[in-house]
Amino acid sequence: MSAWIEGRVAGCRQWTQSLYSLQVDAPALTFTAGQFARLALPAPPGSKEAMIGRPYSFVNPPSAQPHEFYFIILPEGPLSPRLAVLKRGESVWLAPRANGFFSISETAEAESLWCLSTGTGIGPFLSMLRTDDPWVKFRRVVLVHSVRYAEELTYRDAIAGIGHARTGAFHYVPMVSREADRDALAGRIPQAIEDGRLEGRVGLSLTPENAHAMLCGNPAMVEDVQKVLATRGMRRHRRKEPGHITLETYW
Repeated sequence: MSAWIEGRVAGCRQWTQSLYSLQVDAPALTFTAGQFARLALPAPPGSKEAMIGRPYSFVNPPSAQPHEFYFIILPEGPLSPRLAVLKRGESVWLAPRANGFFSISETAEAESLWCLSTGTGIGPFLSMLRTDDPWVKFRRVVLVHSVRYAEELTYRDAIAGIGHARTGAFHYVPMVSREADRDALAGRIPQAIEDGRLEGRVGLSLTPENAHAMLCGNPAMVEDVQKVLATRGMRRHRRKEPGHITLETYW
């Protein structure tokens, strides 16, 4: 099997100064919602490797093309600044297989599913929630998206579409930590769980008796939320040791 397959840029959207979404036509690549691909571009002359590749989660559901990837530009990074300036029709390469176990099939049965994300960590949840899998397994789904500034609350149209399709079963909670926003909760996810504001917002409890939590985002959020949930008796879920928390660090 070839190390890379060639895709073509179908579009690129700039959300903020540093947040972008790249759409890529690559029909041969299949995946499970929640998984990630490796995107790559040719390395500069003189590099040790022929290609520079990095992992990016799929935002689109498996049934939809083109593939979409949501990312933040790292100014000194070797790949993200180059991805952001690609034009329609230009080549971008992908690893031939998707990877990762952050998926609905890797969660435990529960009454409700809590999808807790920061920044670009919302991407895999948007892929999952546009499939039938979470709605078959859980009666209620909560999507929390925590960002620093309100302009970073992206994909609002896609989220509204999920809400329209899943009326009564879906709750979306935006959070903004560094400025006031009338529609969003203030602060960080761990504190909003600890003081009860998050559960109060949606009218559901986040407990081991009725909930499974999926965490995706920056390592500080993932670590701090685990600590808060541990005080409620919630622990990480593993195949051989069922629990209440599935996680992935991604930002």
